[in-house]
This record gives sequence, structure tokens and C-alpha cells, in this order.
Amino acid sequence: MKLSHFNFNLPAELLAEYPAENRDESRLMVVNRKTKTIEHKLFKDVIDYFSDGDVFILNNTKVFPARMYGNKEKTGARIEVFLLRELNAEQRLWDVLVDPARKIRIGNKLYFGDDDSLVAEVIDNTTSRGRTLRFLYDGSYEDFRMKLLELGETPIPKYINREVTDEDAERYQTIYAKEEGAVAAPTAGLHFSKHLLKRLEIKGVNFAEVTLHVGLGTFNPVEVEDLSKHKMDSEELKITQEACDIVNEAKAKKKKICCVGTTSMRSIESSVSSQGTLNPFEGWTNKFIFPPYDFSIADCMITNFHTPKSTLLMMVSAFCGHDLMKKAYEEAIKEKYKFYSYGDAMLIL
Repeated sequence: MKLSHFNFNLPAELLAEYPAENRDESRLMVVNRKTKTIEHKLFKDVIDYFSDGDVFILNNTKVFPARMYGNKEKTGARIEVFLLRELNAEQRLWDVLVDPARKIRIGNKLYFGDDDSLVAEVIDNTTSRGRTLRFLYDGSYEDFRMKLLELGETPIPKYINREVTDEDAERYQTIYAKEEGAVAAPTAGLHFSKHLLKRLEIKGVNFAEVTLHVGLGTFNPVEVEDLSKHKMDSEELKITQEACDIVNEAKAKKKKICCVGTTSMRSIESSVSSQGTLNPFEGWTNKFIFPPYDFSIADCMITNFHTPKSTLLMMVSAFCGHDLMKKAYEEAIKEKYKFYSYGDAMLIL
């Protein structure tokens, strides 16, 4: 399949600027691959499709406040710095994106906070917008990380064209987020409330947690018509033995295994044994899933509605079947479902 197969016109008013009032009361489109049918529900109705012994695979990554604003020395120009990943804790080295990038050169210093309590020096160029920063901070490493948390803000996506609110710090985070390291939320999980998770647990549904620290590469636009030539950025992944045991036991018993989100799906598909079971993993993955693709473990998935030409949409197409995915998206637009991070959800059975 080619890039042009994944283009569609999305009306601007369908972009979700704010989350639903209650997490589990966003809308849910249920797409059945066998019957090719589409149902319209609320997210909390997801419980009706699962039973005792089924498994949900959750990505427990936690978003850190990765967007900071500093001033360039001498000129005082305001510069946005987006923290991507820590390169060296001891030396306080970070891989970042800067905007506007043309103003930021090796040797420049940036000052953060009203009192300039944090300073960073640019020590390398990595990409057109990418830089390596060395933070100059006298305190302990713990104090330094606290300072980053204090100065950073929740990195809601750029397409949400509004100021960050206090509510975003809580709502742009899944309720089961534990392992800090993502610069974007695994958004399918944003629909789960504590109450809904408890109801699923009482029904006998099990949860296997994996950790994929979502980077901006997940959202990089695909710019090559031949999808096999697109390269995903690597993201840090951890799958424990405990998660493998939960998934593999359910698979052996022919129970439903549901991936919550494209990041959970990429995680498990990055570590499949030759027998089609899940293996423990600790490292990095740049797995890119696009049609045609044979999925090894999950037989259903929950996902949000994605941008045209995105790698996320390509995975949904591979899992759902391209024609059915197109039909579902046409229906979503007609029925005014909300798209992207704070939007509505789709359950593919």
C-alpha cells in the first residue's frame, strides 16, 4: 500500500480541543471485523465485549512535562525547548528540539525560570530542529529533576491550539501511568476511569502492563509514497516476565487479548517468539506496522481516531482491514466523532 491510500479530509471542527467531561463517557465506535458491522456506544460500554479471563494490555508510561520556555543569552529571544530524552544523567545531557531553531547555535546559552535558576548550553546539532543541551545546575540530580518538573509544562500536542490548563496535567495522563519517560500520552488509555477499570477487574478481566516511552517519532508525518522506506524513531520499551505470563496464559486458553492503543500493539509485536508467544524485552524498538501485516498476539484493540497519513492510521488499517477502516472513518466523520488525543475511541473486534 502507498501513502496516498491513507489520506482523507478531516473537518477542522472534529479536532478535540478538550477531553470529555468524564473519561469513560467519550463515544465508542465498535467495529467488528468478522461481520463488517459498526455500532455506536459510550466508552464505558466496552465492558460488555469482554469476560472472565480476557486480558487488556496497557502501556503504563507516564508523560513528563517536556515543554519548557527559555530566553537566549544577550538577545533575550524566547525559545521553546522540547525535552526528548535524557542522554547522560551525570552530565545533565539531553536530546531536545528547539523552536525557532535557526536562532540556536552551538555555544549558545539558554536561561530558564523568572530568576534564571536553570541554564543550558547548546553543545551539538542533531537534526534541523534537534540539539544536544548540557544543563548547568549545581544541586543534586534529584533537585535538578525537580527543577525540570517545576519549569516544564504538559506537552499537549501542537495541533491543540490553546494554552495549557491545570486540568491537562491530570487529563493528559492515563490513570495507570507509572513509569515516567513519555513525551506524549498513549491516548487510547485516556478513556479509562478508575471506576471502569474496577468494574472490568470484578468481571475477571486481567491486565498486563508494558512500558513504551512514547516519543515524537510516533507522530512524525510519513513523507515517502513507498511505506517500506519510512523509518520510525526508536522508543524505549520494557516488557516484564509477569506481563508475558499473563498474556501467554490467556492466549493458551483462547481468551481475548485486547491491546489498549497502538503503542501497546507496537510493544508486543516487537517481542514475539517463533511460537507466537510474548517474550520479555528491555531495549529500544523502531517497529513500524503497515498493511499487509500478520498480527501474532492480540485479537482486538482500542484506539483513538488518527490523523491522515499517520503511522497510527496505517497500523489500524493493517489490523482492521483497509476497506473496513475507511468505512469506519467515513462513518466517524459523518457522525461527528472527535479525533486525536482528546477525541473519541474505536474498539476493533
